[in-house]
Amino acid sequence: MDSMIPDVVLIGSGNTKSIPVLGLGTAVYPFSPESVKQSVLQAIRLGYRHFDTASLYQTEQPLGEAIAEALRLGLVKSRGDLFVTSKLWCSDAHTHLVLPAIHKTLGNLGLDYVDLYLIHWPISSKPGKHELFMDKEDLLPMDFRAIWEAMEECQKLGLAKSIGVSNFSCKKLQIILDTACIPPAVNQVEMNPFWQQKKLREFCKEKGVHVTAYSPLGAVGTPWGANNVLDCAVLKEIAETRGKTVAQVCLRWAYEQGVSLVVKSFNDKRMRENLDIFDWKLSSEDLLKIDQIPQKKGFPNPKFVYEKGPYKSLEELWDGEI
Repeated sequence: MDSMIPDVVLIGSGNTKSIPVLGLGTAVYPFSPESVKQSVLQAIRLGYRHFDTASLYQTEQPLGEAIAEALRLGLVKSRGDLFVTSKLWCSDAHTHLVLPAIHKTLGNLGLDYVDLYLIHWPISSKPGKHELFMDKEDLLPMDFRAIWEAMEECQKLGLAKSIGVSNFSCKKLQIILDTACIPPAVNQVEMNPFWQQKKLREFCKEKGVHVTAYSPLGAVGTPWGANNVLDCAVLKEIAETRGKTVAQVCLRWAYEQGVSLVVKSFNDKRMRENLDIFDWKLSSEDLLKIDQIPQKKGFPNPKFVYEKGPYKSLEELWDGEI
């Protein structure tokens, strides 16, 4: 079937590539690739066209297998109908390892290019270990300029159609922008009604950097996630009034903020519900109520803070955006 999901043009990477505003995330915790292939195939049947992975997630290979199967079955006409995002992990965030890393990603996916390649976090680590919660002694400062030059090479070689960053503060994004020949097209960050990222979104808008929201429902089911978003009384009241689920209210809210969003659910019913956000609107009263929700970041990632590491506090990691 054709997709009903709107696109938005990425203006940052010096081209006119479009990104579907709703994507399916493939990060399963604990990392488990087994369920990914069939879930992606079903998502494609339902109309999803944007799929978000990363070398860390161990889901590149099953995602690639699903894409190959979808093409074989005629669920999509061509590779160009799909939008695939992957990410450079910290242990590969070294000048000489960026190109080998994207080549490995493309080999895992069985693709000639990714549509978007992101620096996963603004920190490097000792090469060789693909672990989310790494030894703090392995944390290393990132050479932003050198790594971004290597990312630009990925785009120049056609290995990535667009390039960007993830989990970057305004300050760290500005460091990239100061020397970039190709500016970041995207900054993928945590964003939901409990962490609305108003300052960062305004900054990115001024700089022409598109924002993609991850954890738009609060990362339920992950080690750091919580139910505070889906259990929020304000959001429940809005959902009841609108005849929608709380998840649909959260996703519609993010969409109305002008961002794209990546939501992870392999449940068929919820995948269908998550698509039902485009033919209705939140009222100005709804938006005001959401705007007044007290803010609390769900995933500050203290594992990247170490007294002998590049970031000695959460304030340094997030440059006060915490």
